[in-house]
Amino acid sequence: MRIFFAILGIVILLSVLLDAFETIVLPRKVQRAFRLTSWFYRNTWIPWVKIARHIQANTWRESFLGYFGPFSLILLLVFWAIGLIFGFALLQFGFGEHVQLGNEPITFGILLYHSGETFFTLGYGDITPTSPLSRALAVMEAGMGFAFLGVVVGYLPVIYSSFSARELEISLLDSRAGSPPSAGELFARLGCCPDPVVLDNIFRDWERWCADLLSSHISLCFFRSQHSNQSWLGALTAMLDVTSLVLAGIDGIPKEQARLTFAMARHAAVDLAQVVNAFYDTHAEDRLPPEELRRLRKLLADAGMRLKSDDEADQKLLKLRSLYEPYCDALARRLLLSVPPWLRSEKKKDNWQSGPWDRAIQAKGLGEKVHVIDDHF
Repeated sequence: MRIFFAILGIVILLSVLLDAFETIVLPRKVQRAFRLTSWFYRNTWIPWVKIARHIQANTWRESFLGYFGPFSLILLLVFWAIGLIFGFALLQFGFGEHVQLGNEPITFGILLYHSGETFFTLGYGDITPTSPLSRALAVMEAGMGFAFLGVVVGYLPVIYSSFSARELEISLLDSRAGSPPSAGELFARLGCCPDPVVLDNIFRDWERWCADLLSSHISLCFFRSQHSNQSWLGALTAMLDVTSLVLAGIDGIPKEQARLTFAMARHAAVDLAQVVNAFYDTHAEDRLPPEELRRLRKLLADAGMRLKSDDEADQKLLKLRSLYEPYCDALARRLLLSVPPWLRSEKKKDNWQSGPWDRAIQAKGLGEKVHVIDDHF
């Protein structure tokens, strides 16, 4: 029976170490049906969402959802540490020999405590391994505890650095495409620029942003942006909309860089939908019905651009949309995020135009007494 527990301990240790290696070190996607990290996020996000759905106030609900990303990352490290401690306790129970002060009987609970104090290098000395194998296991666990501390100290800053880099481009998109961003608004503000290099540079920056998003830690999918009308999914969808319009055919705008950006953005949408276990909805609402497409063409025409309107262009745009919209919609439902519209339904201030004192300042100028704080902040 002790041999069985020892084998179980080896399996747990190898599973945790392999998962940590694949998550932190391995620079490529792991093609495997089951991973501890994916299982952990799928099963901790579900109860978190159920609690969030009971929060009526949108601001409070978004704040609560925003806590999950950072908290889950810390909880994942705790999950790995518990797995390692439990695995070494099983090995000590199966293979080791120990002496306890007071000659009390050695139970699995005592060995679990011994494994914890060894992992965190407390070293009280109340339980002593006596056989060569149990001593070797104790040394290995103590070394692994130091390595784990190094991972915590070194890895968390890397995650937050990646998060900051991701949010930088999202914030830059605010003045270019609105809040939330939309393809129509971006073209209205920048698409009519006489120099096509400007749009190409934007596409090039977003191609790199999508590549970084694809290679980042799974927890970053759950990190929310600082404003409720912004998100990494909204920015990704808006850029896919923009590039698909260019590929469908807009006079005067080259397609080469748009094609590269669309490919990388679509790759990110598809892979991340699989990572968070999103599901396809065959009854999803059409984001660009014919009436909206006509409005979009008019908006582009007012901005000095012409979107091709023949059947071939319409079919091409429809095909391009089918390549990414189902995945973006599935991600939005899974993560409780919003997919931005192709066109703004109404004129709203961008985030940079809003301030918590704007109404009060305006009221003071008019001689009124008003105390208003903008919900945006």
